Amino acid sequence: MEHAVAATPAWAVLAYLASGVLFILSLRGLSSPETSQAGNRNGMIGMALAVGTSLVLHPTGLPLIIGAIALGGGIGWVIAQRIQMTAMPELVAGFHSLVGMAAVLVGCSAYLNPSAFGIVDAAGLLLTVSRVELGLGIAIGAITFSGSIIAFLKLSGRMSGSPILLPGRHILNLGVLAGIVILTGVFATDATAGMSQGPLLWIILGLSFVIGVTLIIPIGGADMPVVISMLNSYSGWAAAAMGFTLQNTAMIITGALVGSSGAILSYIMCKAMNRSFISVIAGGFGAESGGAAAKGTGVQKPFKAGSAEDAAFIMKNAESVIIVPGYGMAVSQAQHALREMGDLLKKEGVSVKYAIHPVAGRMPGHMNVLLAESNVPYDEVFELDDINSQFAQCDVAFVIGANDVTNPLAKTDKTSPIYGMPILDVEKAKTVLFIKRSMGGVGYAGVDNPVFYGDNTMMLLADAKKMVENIVKGLNGGGH
Repeated sequence: MEHAVAATPAWAVLAYLASGVLFILSLRGLSSPETSQAGNRNGMIGMALAVGTSLVLHPTGLPLIIGAIALGGGIGWVIAQRIQMTAMPELVAGFHSLVGMAAVLVGCSAYLNPSAFGIVDAAGLLLTVSRVELGLGIAIGAITFSGSIIAFLKLSGRMSGSPILLPGRHILNLGVLAGIVILTGVFATDATAGMSQGPLLWIILGLSFVIGVTLIIPIGGADMPVVISMLNSYSGWAAAAMGFTLQNTAMIITGALVGSSGAILSYIMCKAMNRSFISVIAGGFGAESGGAAAKGTGVQKPFKAGSAEDAAFIMKNAESVIIVPGYGMAVSQAQHALREMGDLLKKEGVSVKYAIHPVAGRMPGHMNVLLAESNVPYDEVFELDDINSQFAQCDVAFVIGANDVTNPLAKTDKTSPIYGMPILDVEKAKTVLFIKRSMGGVGYAGVDNPVFYGDNTMMLLADAKKMVENIVKGLNGGGH
C-alpha cells in the first residue's frame, strides 16, 4: 500500500490535492445562496480535475471508460433538463443509491480480482487493511443503496410516506447489524479471507442490503430531511473506503468531505427537530400518538374560511407580512406566483419577509432552493432563529402549505410526536392566513394543527398555486 502511494507521480498528488481544495471551497460556497453558483462551479472544476488525473494515470481501457462517462453524463443531462424542482428530494435519494451501488461494485471487483488492484501480499492473500476497507466499503455501500431506494420510493409517492412498522423491528435491526459487524470483523482479521473463504463477504453484502431496507421503511416523511442527509453521509464514507482500495487520494478526500458534512448536516437537522439521531434511526415518527391525533381530526372544529380577495385586502393594508413556505408550496409549484405576490405587496409599501424552517419540505434547504429558483431576494429570506421573534410584531403571517413546522402542539402537548421540535411562531401574528388544500388532511407527522382554528386565523382552502394567483389578481385589481 505504501509502495503504491509513493509510486503516484508528484504532479498527480498535487492535482488530487488541488481538487480536494476545490471541493472544500465548493462546500463553503454552497453554505449560502449568494455564493452557491461559485460553489457549484468549484465542485465541477474539482471533479473534472480529479477524473482527468485518474484517466491520465490509468489509460488502460480508456475508450471504454470515456464511453461510460459519456453514457452516464448523457443520462444525467437528460434527467437534469426534465426534473421538476419539486422532485429534487427523490432525485437526490436516487443519486445516493447510485453512489452506494458504485461502492459495492468496486468492492466486489477488488474482492474477485485483488491482484489487479495491487492489494495482495507476497503469498497472494488480501492485505489486512484491504480486507477492512472492502468489508466496510461494501457494507456501507449496500446500506446506502437499499436505504436510498426506499427513500426514493417514499419521496416519489410510489410507497407510503407514513412509517411502515415491522414486527419486532428493533430486535431485527440490532440482530442484522450485529451480524454485519461480527462477520466484517471475521473477514477483516482472517488472513485467508479471499476467494477460498466462499460466501462470507456475500453474506455481509446480503445482510447490508436487508438492513438498508429495514432501517428506512419505519421512518416517516417528517424525518425525511434527516434521512436524506444521513444517506448522503453514508455514501461519502462508502466512497472514502473504496478510495483506499483504489489507492485514489481524490476519492478519499471527497468521500471524507461528503461523509463528515452529511453527518454534521444530520446533526443540525436533528437539533432543528429536537430529536436525537438514534430516535430518527429507530423510525416511526408520528406512528403511534400521531396516528391517534390524526384519527381525532374526524370531529370538525369551527374555523374561519376566507377568499383570495379577503387575503389580498388584508395584506395590502398591512405594514408587514411574513411568508412561511412549506411542502404544499412545492407540490403546487407556487413559488413563482408567490414571488410575484411579494413584489406587488412591496410596491404597496408592505414589508415582506420569508421565514424558513430547517426541516420544511422533504430535504435540507428545500424551501431555500425553490425561493432562489423564483428569484426571491436573498436578503428577504430568514432562518427560524433569526425571524421567530418577529411574528409577534407582524401584521400577517402568510402560511403556504406548511403544517408541522408551525404547529404549537410541539410546545404544549407532551404526548404529541412533534413535542419539543422548534417551530415558527405564526400563531403570534395579528392575522394568520393559512393556505391548505382542505381541512381533512394533516401534516406528515399525522397531527392536527390548532392554528387552523385560531380566532386570528383565516383558512384559504384551495390549491396553493391557484390561491396565490387569485391573490395576485386581487392585488392587481385593487392596487391602483
